[in-house]
Amino acid sequence: MKRIFFVEDDLGLISGLSFAMKKQGYEIDIARTSLEAKKLWRDAEYDLVILDVSLPDGSGYDLCREIRKTSKVPIMFLTAADEETDIIMGLDLGGDDYITKPFKLAVFLSRVNALLRRSDNFNQEDTELKSNGIKVQLLKQEVSKNEELLDLTANEYKLLCLFMENPDIVLSPEQILSRLWDCDENYIDSNTLTVYIRRLRTKIEDDPGKPDKIVTVRRMGYKWNTVDRGGK
Repeated sequence: MKRIFFVEDDLGLISGLSFAMKKQGYEIDIARTSLEAKKLWRDAEYDLVILDVSLPDGSGYDLCREIRKTSKVPIMFLTAADEETDIIMGLDLGGDDYITKPFKLAVFLSRVNALLRRSDNFNQEDTELKSNGIKVQLLKQEVSKNEELLDLTANEYKLLCLFMENPDIVLSPEQILSRLWDCDENYIDSNTLTVYIRRLRTKIEDDPGKPDKIVTVRRMGYKWNTVDRGGK
């Protein structure tokens, strides 16, 4: 049974969404304050975290920062804060999805299910990915370059895995976005993807200004390049 950690202070929303998620077969733990959330997080393991941004005693953004120090668990923000800067901040902090209120219950459940499916896919750890001096240990969700550990956000990690699982295949921005976020919301667009790729390049490329691992294929997309590097 999948276990979901739901941090929200709106009693009406808690009642409706927790009932719907339990009907889907999920186990739900609920916290209504930042302090309560920190205590519950220390004592349990979860498959998904759903965070409201505005809490009576703090911010969901701060909770996300704390969680990302020790875990790559999928995080969904659920909030009325719908400004583009809020959305980008949530994603940059390591959030995997961002749903703004009001929303349709069917859409919410679909995206919860999608996050949990992707989490299962990324945690099928019988092997490791290794290419171009980069090694991904899937069991530990650790990435190293020339045996030195790299500090990647959750989305950077997923993006890197997607590229390394598809070597020398050109992936269009639409293909990449659909694989990573499973949705077509306007704020998850090619510009956002460009930011993630640029940041990932700064961490894995020898010369981010002249990338030779994640290369841009003009008017087509991006690919994880091994052919021109002698298959290393």
